[in-house]
Amino acid sequence: MSTLTRARTVQQSTTSHLRATTVLRLYTSEPRYKIDEVIEAFTALNPDIDVDVFRAPTGELKSRIEVSSATGGISADVLMAADAETFEDYKARDLLLRYTPADVAALHGNLVDPDGYYVGTRIIPSVIAYNTGAYITPPRSWKVLSERRFSGQVAIVNPLISGAGMHNAKVWSETPSLGRLWLRDFSANRPRMVHSNVWVGELVAAGAQPLGIVADYVARDLAARGLPIAFEYPTDGAPYVTQPVGIFKDTPNAQAAKRFVDFLVSFEGQEIASAQHYIPVRRDVLPPAGFPRPVGIRLLAPKPTTTTRTKGALARTHASVA
Repeated sequence: MSTLTRARTVQQSTTSHLRATTVLRLYTSEPRYKIDEVIEAFTALNPDIDVDVFRAPTGELKSRIEVSSATGGISADVLMAADAETFEDYKARDLLLRYTPADVAALHGNLVDPDGYYVGTRIIPSVIAYNTGAYITPPRSWKVLSERRFSGQVAIVNPLISGAGMHNAKVWSETPSLGRLWLRDFSANRPRMVHSNVWVGELVAAGAQPLGIVADYVARDLAARGLPIAFEYPTDGAPYVTQPVGIFKDTPNAQAAKRFVDFLVSFEGQEIASAQHYIPVRRDVLPPAGFPRPVGIRLLAPKPTTTTRTKGALARTHASVA
């Protein structure tokens, strides 16, 4: 469910609070507890900026943006949401402000929009999670999940709600070794559709579902709490989103928004991301513990503009079959 919160640094003194002159409105799909930690660090360095957060799944954020755009203007200053396709759409509609963040040379180049309208803030692959107490051999590829023995065994985020879920469906359909035939067969296995990646992980950790397709950081979070969950990076490649951030063109708070974007991809900002079990977007920040170094992982990454054109119809088909 959508939540509207005001996130402020808990250590911020009354004096520094009174000095705050800019209120920055952030729309994000980032988990609440994670974005609160980020904003706490940001406002400690920028006490003149107060950050209001509206947190919801990407699909709900987009609906809210559409309504406000049609009725007087977008109320958000900054958007931080799951997939690059969403930002490609807003860029094409001339809704975003062009801005290249400071220290951009330290980032992985393919995570920066070449036109300068958005930049990735995390690398978030989807993985196959499994309950370590379940009497099931953990599958190591997407391919095998279409086999009938996995019917009803897999939890997955609803692609009509989740930007990452919608992105995954499109990537799978475009991967030659999988394609729409595999997606049809996998959907025929009736995976359990839920509202968010976090719910998928919790179902697997609780043993309610032996398997789940989930963002890797969710499985890391739960495993770090001692819960019986582990995961595999699929051998046939992992779709991933980059949780991009962009600034809306008509914001009255452009300078504050630029400072926030700079912080997200700064060394300190990415150290926080890695500590939160995300794969960082900077080359000079180490990935989280447990990441398969130095071998790395195989990622599946179509062009965002290509994915944008057909993802909606595909996601509706996937959801209706499942």
